[in-house]
Amino acid sequence: MSVLLFGVSHRSAPVSVLEQLSTDEAEQAKIIELLLQSSLVTEAMVLSTCNRVEVYAVVDAFHGGLSVIGSVLSERSGMSLHDLTKYAYVRYAEAAVEHLFAVASGLDSAVIGEAQVLGQVRRAYTSAEAHQTVGRTLHELSQRALSVGKRVHSETGIDSAGASVVSVALDMATSKLTSLTGLTAAVIGAGSMGALAAAHLTRAGIARIEVVNRSLPRAERMVENLKAQGVDAAAHTLDDIAVALGNSDVVVACTGAVRPVVSLADAHRGLMNRPEHHQLVICDLGMPRDVDSAIAGLPGVHMIDMDRIQREPSARAAASDAEAARSIVAAEVASYLAGQRMAEVTPTVTALRQRAADVVEAELLRLDNRVPGLDAAHRDEVAKTVRRVVDKLLHAPTVRVKQLASAPGGDTYAEALRELFELDPQAIDAVSAGELPLMAPDLAAGEPHSHHDKAE
Repeated sequence: MSVLLFGVSHRSAPVSVLEQLSTDEAEQAKIIELLLQSSLVTEAMVLSTCNRVEVYAVVDAFHGGLSVIGSVLSERSGMSLHDLTKYAYVRYAEAAVEHLFAVASGLDSAVIGEAQVLGQVRRAYTSAEAHQTVGRTLHELSQRALSVGKRVHSETGIDSAGASVVSVALDMATSKLTSLTGLTAAVIGAGSMGALAAAHLTRAGIARIEVVNRSLPRAERMVENLKAQGVDAAAHTLDDIAVALGNSDVVVACTGAVRPVVSLADAHRGLMNRPEHHQLVICDLGMPRDVDSAIAGLPGVHMIDMDRIQREPSARAAASDAEAARSIVAAEVASYLAGQRMAEVTPTVTALRQRAADVVEAELLRLDNRVPGLDAAHRDEVAKTVRRVVDKLLHAPTVRVKQLASAPGGDTYAEALRELFELDPQAIDAVSAGELPLMAPDLAAGEPHSHHDKAE
């Protein structure tokens, strides 16, 4: 069984698609529940942020698992499977591991080095664990991904750019306006990114926030939350964009629209009655754009879009830090996969040792039948000798097969072991399921082994 990733992110889709796929924790639980109804999926976890929606699942078969995930996401999002797959990417087995490690490290974020995503990965795993939808595979993968993310941020300088897209944009806006304290802001879009923008603006000391959204009730819910925090706020529909522009010093646009929602005409109407030297900073965080690019040419208007954000030195990790982070991720992926391959061969090694223990016991029973008068002391000495001989014969090949199994393609050595010793597949499955001990007790009584042998 392998890990299959089906995802859509800022790298593959516009914000409108991400908004359509965006889910809360309750919806994520429902998606996982539907996935696990299929016999092809045994574990599942959903990572949903403003920049990505990714499903990680342990599947019996690649194509079957892919079909199940695609169908469930299509049903829950209301998108056709054809439209969904246009924006999706798929990673399987080793590639899925590498992707999750990169995501947790901030290497796949819109702003390289963003630390916020590490907490989002943790929440996705914690939620799935609480709903008991992760088993051994996703548990180990998620724990290792979190560890890798922490290591990257502690051992490199990548988190010097580790703010969110919103905070980087507002830092750039502050540099234009000197301070945001006491000013008025407009947030266009009341989705998850809009809520994040409002939270950042509140912390920056904004006095009033105009929330503009296609759906007025959604804007009103966001306004209620802001007022509960003591922030002066008002809700508007897109028809009132010009009014919001006229009242504001800074605008953050982050809608799910497929084309600009702020037109040049809106800007002219909104700005016509403003004082001549009044500055307006517009942060266009939409992908594709939410704001007509021609507005940047108007007097007193400063435009900050995603292209500028990603070029901003404070938003980019230094090349050396990014490369160091990628090197850590690559080494951690190799180490994790080697450990997984070694773990996969362990049941075969254990079954072989159990088989050897059974043979020893059978031969000792035959000895008891053939030499019934053998005194207990001699019988114990013979038993210890036989077990010691068998243990020594098995020691080198079992240690070596685990070492060889850690390399790519190492599963062929386990297959050879199974064929050579005619091991019962059911016995191996029983070990994997925890129905047999990891080492036969009789063989454990032999001479001391190496560190690797003790761990088998």
